[in-house]
Amino acid sequence: MLLLIGVGGLATAPWAVAQPPASTTTGTVVAVPGGSDNAQPPTLPGRGVSMQTVRERFGAPARRHPAVGDPPITRWDYADFRVFFEHDRVLHAVIPGDFPTIRHRDELASGR
Repeated sequence: MLLLIGVGGLATAPWAVAQPPASTTTGTVVAVPGGSDNAQPPTLPGRGVSMQTVRERFGAPARRHPAVGDPPITRWDYADFRVFFEHDRVLHAVIPGDFPTIRHRDELASGR
């Protein structure tokens, strides 16, 4: 059974179809600094993907950092993102950015 709630009340007929509103929706366009109108974030490699698969899909990185620590963590830098590997598997992929400086912990809660 299809249950539709509309201006006229409840319609319980299975053949009842909701119609879109006749009015036009309006809104405000917000410009984001540093971005273009059609800019899409890059697709990032998922966690657990192998180095070989990342290289095949995204090509050679612009820079490879040597492994550090135990377990070894390696970083590859691409133009738009960074990939961190544990051994030969993706641990994290991130898009770097300039984040605002937080001067006091209360700014985290207030959003100032």
